Amino acid sequence: MSEMILLGVLVVASVGLIIYSLWPTKKADSEHMRRRMAGRRLEQAEALLAAAPKRERSTAKEMIEKVAPIAMRPVMPASEEEMTKLRGKLSQAGYRSEAAVRYFLASKTIVGIGVLLVTLLVAMGMGLQTKQMLGLAAFAGGIGFMLPNLWLSLAQSSRQEKVRNGLPDVLDLMVVTVESGLGLDAAIMKVGEDMHNVHPELAEEMMIAVAEGQMGVPRMEALEKMAKRCGVDEVRALVSTVAQAEKFGTSIAKALRTQADSLRVKRRLKAEERAQKTTVKLMAPLILFIFPSIFVVLAGPAAMKLIAAFSKGGISGAPQ
Repeated sequence: MSEMILLGVLVVASVGLIIYSLWPTKKADSEHMRRRMAGRRLEQAEALLAAAPKRERSTAKEMIEKVAPIAMRPVMPASEEEMTKLRGKLSQAGYRSEAAVRYFLASKTIVGIGVLLVTLLVAMGMGLQTKQMLGLAAFAGGIGFMLPNLWLSLAQSSRQEKVRNGLPDVLDLMVVTVESGLGLDAAIMKVGEDMHNVHPELAEEMMIAVAEGQMGVPRMEALEKMAKRCGVDEVRALVSTVAQAEKFGTSIAKALRTQADSLRVKRRLKAEERAQKTTVKLMAPLILFIFPSIFVVLAGPAAMKLIAAFSKGGISGAPQ
């Protein structure tokens, strides 16, 4: 009986949360949008709106947008520094919109509660005691709460690896374009357009840097922002090399070629390191799976003969 009462309370609380989250009116949404856009320059807002894809707003998306501000409240970062760090991680994972922070924080609450409720229902179906049921549900809810963090770390690492792998090819093409007579800004734009289908992550960051430069942001500041969004040491080294070349008046093409050669050597050394680690990684499956199979094939016939000999009394004539 107590389990049914607990389930009823959870269902009523969930329904109440959904109704409350859907209560805000369109006027409140428009006021929130105006506050968000108040601090932006008109040109920047128009550029962002023009670049954004035109998509029809579905009912599910509108519901998510209304639920997100409510669901994110329990997990809001305690300080602005933590919020800035979270925005940086999402940006390095490829999610730069303002809504990405809301959706990520809301997903922690929604996934945690969802996993908790599902585990609670499964535990009730298994007939566990109340304490065991609540403990298992709380543990599963904590795991569900941490799943978005794990997903963000994997997405961030995957995108950074793609940027790191595409950088040598991008630098080689930049060397060719700069040596052919194009300026650095034009070379970045040209490479970003040409590499869009090959290395879309790095090409996207380069096109954003070009767009910021066209809006009046200094070149080095735009490149530094690009390095910060990528979160890759090789990109930071590239930006530092370009800054030093401009500061001391050296050839940018020569600096880019040196950087490309250095990255190519690092990539080769990293591949050799991975190849050398393969031997160590193969030891576990070799011992667990291959050695037992070889032992069975080699020693199996002899073991069967010994068993047959003992079963027939093969040693009954031995001296006592």
